[in-house]
Amino acid sequence: MTPSPPEKPQPGARRGRPGRPADLVITGCTVLVHDDRGRIGFEQDAAVVVRDGIVDSVTTAVAGAAVPAAERIDARGQVGLPGLINCHTHAPMAALRGLAEDLPTEEWFNDVVWPVESNLTVRDVTLGARLACAEMIRAGVTAFADSYFHMDAVAEVVDQCGMRAQLGQAYFSSQGPEGMAASLEFALRRRGSAGGRITTALAPHAPYTVVDADLAATAELAREHGLPVHLHAAENRDQTDTSLARHGVTPIGVLERTGVLGTDVLIAHGTGITEGDLPLLARADGRTAVATAPRGYLKFAWPGTTPVRALRDIGVPVGLATDGAASNNSLDVWESMALTSLIQKSTEGDPRWLTSRQALHHATVQSAEAVGLGDAVGRIAPGRRADLILVDLTGPHTQPVHDLAATLVHSARSADVRTTIVDGRVLMRDRRLLTVDVPEVVRELGERLPALTDRRHGRRIQEYDT
Repeated sequence: MTPSPPEKPQPGARRGRPGRPADLVITGCTVLVHDDRGRIGFEQDAAVVVRDGIVDSVTTAVAGAAVPAAERIDARGQVGLPGLINCHTHAPMAALRGLAEDLPTEEWFNDVVWPVESNLTVRDVTLGARLACAEMIRAGVTAFADSYFHMDAVAEVVDQCGMRAQLGQAYFSSQGPEGMAASLEFALRRRGSAGGRITTALAPHAPYTVVDADLAATAELAREHGLPVHLHAAENRDQTDTSLARHGVTPIGVLERTGVLGTDVLIAHGTGITEGDLPLLARADGRTAVATAPRGYLKFAWPGTTPVRALRDIGVPVGLATDGAASNNSLDVWESMALTSLIQKSTEGDPRWLTSRQALHHATVQSAEAVGLGDAVGRIAPGRRADLILVDLTGPHTQPVHDLAATLVHSARSADVRTTIVDGRVLMRDRRLLTVDVPEVVRELGERLPALTDRRHGRRIQEYDT
């Protein structure tokens, strides 16, 4: 394979300790690297040396072959990338995939999803999360940000399957003070668990389901306990228009006046962000990021998409996401990367934006920053956690390679991911999952679906009214 020339990448600093065997050495691949300005490039015929769950060095294949190692992977013909990050999803909703199709947003929530979610049990959440994690591992996703119900069950699944996650217990104001208290208790108890692979957040659902007083209290708790906030806001333009009519401010304005923008906040979707919201986001005191999940916006026929270019211009990182499989039908971040690039070109009327290299930057560095892991993952570099994937580019749909970045974004597919590694542990090797028994999950979930999807009771956990 002949990759495109690198844009002056950092040539993989070496910090190996020659007397000590490595835990894992990957040799013969082309590695995506970043320079000190965040630009991407590719090192050919390279090796990645891993010790104690950390990238020890990125070196040449010849040098890597000489390093003693407990485990080796011959990755010739493959590209090593930082593991993809799903910056906003609801993993257990994999159990609801395809249940609410071809519906407007209000009917999707009120007539199907929120009635069904009133049936959820801990076991349903466990099985849905296992199915989701298996799907994400197979698609090269090594970490995800999630807010949902029964999140202790999700945390257990993350621990068992070996992924990395930021988790939050979702709550509505209709639950009373108990909802926020449960979200805080979960966040404090679970952060740093699973050997440090789990971080946590407070997770108020959205400004249209959580009143201003509760959002303000959330912001105070976040600052007091050093927790980020993960919520939906300005999901679409209808929500923004309704907020303006009812409250005189946009959903982003609500976050500003309640102090949420003074915390480290991850905003899901943001297709309803207006030009007037940009100064509020630009001067926010906390680390503000937005997660974009373009496939769902197309399915719901929303008229706009996340304003990636405008957000990038004011320094707000935009991470890639899928949302839950109930709305998106897929947890394929690879698809989100390609769609983001294509939709941005169409929206901006400019084929020079979003380039393949920029899309890869959103999929790696910006996604890591969005979920608060910018110092730990998102790059294959010495000192970073060894969260990486190997992508096979030997198939006819990826050949010949004239521009490696374009091949990865627009020709490769999630099915081309051969190996997925988190913290130096191989979770999938040569397309074989090692940490999730998918047939057993599918069997038990199938037995539980009639009770889970029964809507005859007439209940719903919330009402969508924007």
